[in-house]
Amino acid sequence: MLFEVVRTRGGGGQLTLSHDTPKKLVHRSSPWRITFDTNPDDCNLNCVMCEEHSPYSPSHQARVKGELPYRRMDIDTIEQVISECAPQGLEEIIPSTMGEPLIYKHMPRIIELCHEHGIKLNLTTNGTFPGRGAEKWARMIVPVGSDVKLSWNGSNRTSQSLVMVNNDFDKNMEDLRTFIRIRDEHANNGGNYCSVTLQMTFMEMNLEQVPRVVELAIKEGVDRVKGHHLWAHFEEIKDEDLRRSKDSIERWNEIARECIEIADNNPLPNGKRIILANIYELDPEHGGELHPEATCPFLGQEAWVNSEGRFDPCCSPDELRQTLGYFGNVGEGGLLNIWQSLEYQNLLENYLDFDVCKQCNMRQLPG
Repeated sequence: MLFEVVRTRGGGGQLTLSHDTPKKLVHRSSPWRITFDTNPDDCNLNCVMCEEHSPYSPSHQARVKGELPYRRMDIDTIEQVISECAPQGLEEIIPSTMGEPLIYKHMPRIIELCHEHGIKLNLTTNGTFPGRGAEKWARMIVPVGSDVKLSWNGSNRTSQSLVMVNNDFDKNMEDLRTFIRIRDEHANNGGNYCSVTLQMTFMEMNLEQVPRVVELAIKEGVDRVKGHHLWAHFEEIKDEDLRRSKDSIERWNEIARECIEIADNNPLPNGKRIILANIYELDPEHGGELHPEATCPFLGQEAWVNSEGRFDPCCSPDELRQTLGYFGNVGEGGLLNIWQSLEYQNLLENYLDFDVCKQCNMRQLPG
């Protein structure tokens, strides 16, 4: 059984939720996008907020000491899932969003699979372009890329390095320009247009930088600035959460309004308006939720497969998403059987009963 929601307009033009009829989620016959946790433990940076690679992460410290193994997905799992789902409507795939996917040794094969099955590559990278460098990677990725999200948390060397430890901002800028140049050359010659996104984590230490990143993105011809509010995995960064108090929410709202004004009044070099994703005002009265009517954009639409083949319903931190239940392993009967299972359908019907979903940073406003 699926949900329905009744939306009404409250005072001040804010959306208000009718709790009698929760939001309806559309359950596709198969996922349109699948994320593979190819190599979550491989990264050449130590971003402070990262679940796996932060200097505060116990698992990172344990792997450095050799006390935990490094998880890496078998390429056969990826080939199996793509072969199963591509004929059923799979449009694109995402390799690891926790580790650095360009370190994964089978990344060239993943690009080949995109060509073979006519699907797109949606890439999240820390922007260091390890191994081959920005130009070679761009020439491989752009022909099959739907969007490349570069992790970006400041507008200068100091602010970027504060969040992304061991990062080289000057090289980031050079590589960004190289990637966009090759993207534009490819598109102008009749090839695929791969959009470019700067992706942020919104928190106290980079709050004032968010409008400056929007300005930088517009100047450089970036298509979109996207972000999400902090998952405070560690006690050391609890006070970085912008949703922790009415005061911090109000300061975020001022920044959000500034970003929207910048986007409205400063077109990209191609004349279009830059896209701002998840940059909007929060309700100070609902600090624990992004908005009481914000809904899950993933359930029934996308799937995740962890490094061991376990099916996961979303991208929330591993410890939290496991509270949603165990749905199966794609190596034992395939992904689509899990997708149509009663257990998964029950989650779609009742996801707002789970604390992780109620407070999820990724929920989106309708419309």
